[in-house]
Amino acid sequence: MSRVKKLIRQEILDLTAYPVPSAEGMIKLDAMENPYIWPAVAREAWADLIKDVPINRYPDASAKMVKDGLREVMSVNENHDILLGNGSDEIIQMLAMAVAKPGATILAPEPGFVMYKMIATFCGLNYVGVPLTSDFELDEAAMLSAIAEHNPELIFLAQPNNPTGNLWDEAIMTKVIEASQGLVILDEAYTAFTEADHLHLLDQYDHVLVMRTLSKVGLAGLRLGLLIGAKDWLGELEKIRMPYNINSLTQASAVFALEHFDMLEMQTEQLRVDRVVLMKDLSQIQGVQVFPSEANFVLVRTPEGMARHWFDGLKERGILIKCLDGGHPLLKNCLRITVGTTDQNERLIQALQDIAVSGSVQ
Repeated sequence: MSRVKKLIRQEILDLTAYPVPSAEGMIKLDAMENPYIWPAVAREAWADLIKDVPINRYPDASAKMVKDGLREVMSVNENHDILLGNGSDEIIQMLAMAVAKPGATILAPEPGFVMYKMIATFCGLNYVGVPLTSDFELDEAAMLSAIAEHNPELIFLAQPNNPTGNLWDEAIMTKVIEASQGLVILDEAYTAFTEADHLHLLDQYDHVLVMRTLSKVGLAGLRLGLLIGAKDWLGELEKIRMPYNINSLTQASAVFALEHFDMLEMQTEQLRVDRVVLMKDLSQIQGVQVFPSEANFVLVRTPEGMARHWFDGLKERGILIKCLDGGHPLLKNCLRITVGTTDQNERLIQALQDIAVSGSVQ
């Protein structure tokens, strides 16, 4: 043990591993996954394809067919390149590694995606978190002040934001972009659930890149993220990307899914409809504050001191959500709920109503 403490960097020793709770046998509404599976005919066609993938060979290092499919379904301009990662996490890590000079800084609004801070720590960068306003909007003055003070190499702006679910004012976001001397990454992980699209900013600002993922549209198990932007930036990042980081089964599955993307779009459209119903039903539970959402999850604030109590009560009833209380001062008494199927959402609401009325966990 003494050798572990001697060799491992102190900032790593101080970390806690990212927690992923077991969801066996539970209604899983904690991780922003698409709850719908593919139709049987699609699963059969996919299985027929997969059985012929030559897994004894290394995958296509460039994943050209995947990139071609992504370019088509996301309308990516030919002037922009695409870089693929094993989920968005690997892309964030590549970006951090690329700028990890002594004293380099990553800056992001908070509360936000926890991996921005964790990966900054992994890569030995400074991290600056700038609190959002009380209504989860970008604090223009605080952001501009932090940029001027720290001159960050990387700024992450999520549209919509996780865990708050809202879109930020584009005028403020533009001021942040124009104030930055470093790279600005627009994280559009939840783009399938909003009309907002920021690819046009790539043509306006040469220091902006757009990051997306296929995880939220129903392909979380594939772990496929992408970064879109100028060839000069992505060409340098390709030097860091590990060869063969997108395996053969992921590539074959992604190409199949992209060829049948209308199937996934039907599911995400259903989730957008279900989100509206879920938000309405949640707002009718006494004492609950429901925040606007442009994602496939909803942030709610429970009555004072009840977030953990309600989380435990749902878990006792076989429903797993995310308790955010204690994670950030702005998230006091907050829970994050992934939009599930119609039946799952109804069971969640019934359980929450029972917990709210009974005031006990069972």
